[in-house]
Amino acid sequence: MSARWILRRIDREDYPERLTWQTNRKWADFQLGLRTESRKTRKMDRIWAPWRIDYVIGKKEESGCVFCIKSTDDEDAERFIVHRAEGAFVVMNKFPYNNGHLLVCPYRHVGDLCLLDPEENSLLMQEVCRCLTVLRETMRPDGFNVGLNLGVAAGAGIREHLHYHIVPRWNGDTNVMPVLADVRIIPEHFRVTYRKLREAFQRIYPDTAQGEVK
Repeated sequence: MSARWILRRIDREDYPERLTWQTNRKWADFQLGLRTESRKTRKMDRIWAPWRIDYVIGKKEESGCVFCIKSTDDEDAERFIVHRAEGAFVVMNKFPYNNGHLLVCPYRHVGDLCLLDPEENSLLMQEVCRCLTVLRETMRPDGFNVGLNLGVAAGAGIREHLHYHIVPRWNGDTNVMPVLADVRIIPEHFRVTYRKLREAFQRIYPDTAQGEVK
């Protein structure tokens, strides 16, 4: 469904007395990056995305749980693990809602928060709080979305291993792109964000114990 079609429907059905397609055509072209030239005369545009080569030639997905990690940190950069603590670790979401979208996971493979013992729950929440501190200092968000998705019906992509989502939010960070074009705009390169957050964890929490897999 194209943006032009949507605006045409809005024009005819919802606001016939106030909106016209012709008067709003330039607004649509500006907002959505559409060109007014005909298809016959318009040249092909190119969007350079060199970071996509990692996906094209990257390794095939490994079997098993992606959140069950090794006790050594030799693959942390490859897996985008930004911090290991006692009882929990932090990894960047490869499909972020916003810059700095983090996942906080317990080492133990459980799918329900109630299956963690009180100490594990406490250590998990301590790591969530560390994430908030680091994100506030490095990215200065105006707020956060913090929570769990337990079960497929609740939106859990990996339901077997629970994980907290921490999504930084900024005033005005929503726009028409996700609604009309199914596109999210992430303004900073993924690896740049990773290096920034990893350095901040090491600087702010230098004495945090490196957790071991249970």
